[in-house]
Parts: sequence; structure tokens; C-alpha cells
Amino acid sequence: MTPVEQMNTPAKAEREWSPGASESLYRVGAWGGGFFGVSDRGRVVARCSGTDVELEEVVEGLIARGLETPVLLRFSDILDERLRDLRDAFDGAIQENEYRGAYRGVYPIKVNQQRHLVEEVSSVGRELGFGLEVGSKPELLAALALTPGGDDQLIVCNGFKDRRYVDLVMHAQRLGRTIIPVVENAMELDQILRASKRFGVRPSIGVRVKIGSAGTGRWKDSVGARSKFGLTTEELLASVAMLRERGMLDCLTLLHCHVGSQVQDIRTIKDAIGELSQVYVELSRLGAPMGMIDVGGGMGVDYRGDQSDAESSMNYSLLEFASDVVYRVGEVCTRAGVEHPSIITECGRAMVAYSSVLVFDVVGSTRRAEQAVSAEGGGDSARATPDEPAPIRDLREALRMIGPGRLVECCHDAKKAIGDAVSGFRMGYLTLEQRGEAEGLFWETMRRARDERDRLGLEDEQLSDLDEILGDVYFGNLSVFQSLPDAWAIGQVFPVMPIHRLDERPLRQAIFGDMTCDSDGRLDRFVGEGGLRSTLPVHPLDGSPYRIGVFLVGAYQETLGDLHNLFGDAHAVHLRVVDGHWTIEEVVRGDTCGEVLAYLQHDSEQMLSTLSRDCERAVRLGRLSAADAGGLIRDIERELGGYTYLDPGAGSARDD
Repeated sequence: MTPVEQMNTPAKAEREWSPGASESLYRVGAWGGGFFGVSDRGRVVARCSGTDVELEEVVEGLIARGLETPVLLRFSDILDERLRDLRDAFDGAIQENEYRGAYRGVYPIKVNQQRHLVEEVSSVGRELGFGLEVGSKPELLAALALTPGGDDQLIVCNGFKDRRYVDLVMHAQRLGRTIIPVVENAMELDQILRASKRFGVRPSIGVRVKIGSAGTGRWKDSVGARSKFGLTTEELLASVAMLRERGMLDCLTLLHCHVGSQVQDIRTIKDAIGELSQVYVELSRLGAPMGMIDVGGGMGVDYRGDQSDAESSMNYSLLEFASDVVYRVGEVCTRAGVEHPSIITECGRAMVAYSSVLVFDVVGSTRRAEQAVSAEGGGDSARATPDEPAPIRDLREALRMIGPGRLVECCHDAKKAIGDAVSGFRMGYLTLEQRGEAEGLFWETMRRARDERDRLGLEDEQLSDLDEILGDVYFGNLSVFQSLPDAWAIGQVFPVMPIHRLDERPLRQAIFGDMTCDSDGRLDRFVGEGGLRSTLPVHPLDGSPYRIGVFLVGAYQETLGDLHNLFGDAHAVHLRVVDGHWTIEEVVRGDTCGEVLAYLQHDSEQMLSTLSRDCERAVRLGRLSAADAGGLIRDIERELGGYTYLDPGAGSARDD
């Protein structure tokens, strides 16, 4: 039986539960990458530089410092270790394959542009030989400011480029930066060559090529002939001819391609690298000196932890990725008699995803199917009447027939009957009391069917929706649109679990609704045994804080978030372990109400002035006392300077 089935088995419910059982239930070892686990005290820990840091202890420490949830925890130690893992993987592959070139990783700033994080990547990257990748003028300005004196740190410039973007590149080269503008379309090469003449420099130039290898997964259309960026073969040859004609073919030093994002199947990477390497040797044959091959991003993160080629997963490891890239580039170049180039990767997601965890409090819940209905007629809703409507008779019969061998049939009958009951009510054939009776019978049928399914250990696909039908809604103090936009926009799955009480058996199933007024603001797909689940095992709310962690959120989520309902950025706290104890490096406070209003051109001072006049009018009309008016204005001033999220201390989290 799976951990979830064991959890729902009545006989099992009488036995002890352990932190290890929770670690297995939530599959922490599968998706955690060795960076997360469960302590003997039943709390999630982040494993930082040999020290286990309990997330609940951190959150309690932040609350004592005046920082409420939701809060984003960024672990610098995990970020550093992940960068070193990438370096070690390629160093090992280079040695194993007797590769004669070097490895140089670059971090794409677009993945997470937060200053402290990019500073950390740049600082550790300098030691590891890593650089930065930018895709716009603002990102280039940030990269230049973050790498003072970093003449040996590579900066790769992607994205569409106008004259000012190219001019910045030339200025950077004159400052001594190792910087390479990558030609994304045919027009850009002429811009770069004109700027080169204007500034009197001979730039190192890269070209991005459109490869024919097919992509896979959610971003498969970003690869191939119809991809947004890159030169066709004809345009690539024309670019080589232009450089040769102007005596600047020696400036072509880098070949780049895009193999996709979150590539889930290693075969896609193998095919793309093989094709890119062949283009590289052909450019060398045409007289370009080359020297660098940039395989782009693409390496995924196994959010699901099932090592598959499904979306939100990947069927390969970091070591396999590095080994395949190094082997295929080396094999093609060796066969062609071309010197092995330096290999560049832009694996931003894989670099930073593990380092951030979003923690939020549950502030309440709604529960379904709680009214038990006696099949033997022990309650009002179970007593038949001579003139009861047919849908109610059908529901009563479905409930009575629940048992082995008939679960699917009874569930189908109950779903049909409740639909008929709702239609009958809508048309005036059922009273409100009769509709309530029908719903009670339906919920009890579903509950008993689920219990019988779990008792028998059945895995029938037609019974898989029972958990979702019966699941609670736990309301989280967060905005999915702001903090987890990919979960809403593209169905990205993130590991979600309680960060404490893991020495207790989770007795309920739930989805999470956020604080926005949009029905899409929810989390309803979760990592589970054998695939994804529509509900998450959770603990009953008892009035004390109940905290949930969303893991592997370091890539893209912060920079893609929006201001739905004007919920702003959450607090972000950078943590590092020093002498075996966690310490705060930096606190980035989340948006205040006044700040998010200002983003949309609402002036706080003008708002206060308008409301003050309104208060004075209410005083004149006798609706408010002068003291009440003053209190109202003070409350408004306080809220304009306060957090956009709920105050967890304003109410208790307990089951409704």
C-alpha cells in the first residue's frame, strides 16, 4: 500500500506516525536534491553546509523580529553548493572523457534578477570561473555594476539589440570586460560592426543558430526553424561572408543555440548538442577561429521527483547532463580534427531553483462531507418518504449499495443523481430542504466510497477523483499570482508540504486557496506517490499556526509575479549558516499597501487628503465624531505603510 492508502486505513490510523513516514509521504528525498529533509522533531530542515536548519525555527525567529508570513527564505549555502555541484559535474566529465577544452558556466540574470542573489552568484562564480548572461540593457547595466574589476568573468549578451545596447557592449569592452554580443538576427551583425568601427575596438562576437532538432515539453516550440531567436543556415553563411569581407572573421569566437527550457528528456539534449557541434566544426572549416560553444540553458529541475520525461520532471541527472554535453562536443570535434572549444552553459533554473522556499500560514478552511448519513435510516435525511423525488431515491440506493465490486457503479449513480437533483431544484421541482437532503446523501456516498477504496487498496482510475471531491480547502495567506505565477499560468508543479507537525499523522486532504478574489488563485496539483495528486495530505487545524512550504521556487517566480488584487512582493530573507547556526544576511521587506498603489500611479498623500476631507464632511453631518475621524485617518495611514497580506495574529487558523 502507498503511504496515502496507509494513512487513510482505519486500522493503520491507530498506529504511531513518525517523521520518517512524513518524509516518505511527501517524497522529500525524491525532489529535495539532498538539500531538504525531515528532522526527528517532525520539522522540515534545509541542509546547509553540514547544518540542518529547521524552517519553522527560522520563521518563528523572523516573526519575533517583526516579519510575518508569507516570507521567502533564500538559503545562500544551498545556492553556493548547487553552483559547486555544477562545476564539479563538468570537471568530472571533462576528466572522464579526456576533453581538452575548459568549462565556463554563466548565470542568466532573467531567471532571478534580485540583487542579493545575483551578487552571490557573481561572487561565488568568480571563484568557479562562472559569468553572467544578460538579455536587455537594464540587465547589462546590472551585470556591469555587479562585476567591478571582473575582467575575467564572461558576460554573454543575448536578446534583441538596438544601437544603445550595442554601444554599452563596446563601452564594456573598453573597460576591460570579457563580453560577447550574440547575433540573434541578421540585422544585428551590421550594428555590431558599425559600433566596432565607431569605438575603435575589435569585439569578440557570437552567433545564435536555429537548430533543426525537435524540442520537447512545454517550451518545445521555442526550438527549431520557427523559434524566436537565431540565424537560419542561409543567414549564418551570409554572416560569415560579411565578416570575411570586412576583415573581421577572426572576431567570430562563439556559437550559441537554444535547446529549450526545462527540457525533460535527455534525448532532446543529445540531439541538439550533436547538431550544434557539427555547425561548430563547419564554422571552423570556413575559417572562423571560434573557441567557445554555448549550449544555452535547458537543463531541468525535477520538481516532481519521479525522474521521468513528464512535464515538471526530468529523466536525467546533473552528472548525466554534463557527461553527455562534454562527450558529444568532444566526439564531433575530435572526428573533424577541430580543437576542443570551451563549453558554456546557461542553466539558470538548475542553478538557483533549490535555494528558495516560500512559507505561508493557513488562515482557515472549509470542509466537505462532514454530515454522516445512516444507511440504516438513523437520521432524517436517510428516512424515505412515499413522495420523495427520484434523484433522492437514487442517491439513497447508491449509498445503500456501497461495497466491494460496486464502488465505481455507485459513484457514477450518485454523480448522476446529484446532477438531476440540482437541475430539479433549478426548475422548481425540489424544495431547498430536499436539495439539502440530496447533497447530504451524495457527500456520504462519496465518503464511504473513498473509505472502502482505501480499505481495499484499490487503484481504479475511475475512483481517483474521490479525494478531490471530498477534499478541504485550506486558505493560505499568499497570492499565487504574485509568488507562484507559473503554478497559475502554465500549471507548473512545485513540491508543497507542511513544514512542521510531521511527527503527527495528516488526517485530512486539501487544496489551497489564496487570498485573492480569483478562483484561479489556488494550488491543486501536488507531488505524490506514482505521479501527481489532486489533494495534499494535511493536518487538522487546531487554532495554532499551521505553516506550509512551497519548495524549489528560486527560478523565475519572483520576477514574473503580478499585482493581482494588489498583493505585493512577500518579505524575502537571505540566510547563511555561520559556526553551525543560521543567521540573517539581509532582509528585503515586502511591499507596503502604499508602495503597490504607487506602482499603479495612486498617490498616497492625495488619497489621504481626499479621505480627510470626506471624514470632515462626515463630522459636519454628524455621522462621525472628531475622535472617530481621527482614528479612521490613523488606521488608513497605518495600513498604507503596512504589509499587503493578512496579519496572522488577527485570527486563529482552525477548521470551520
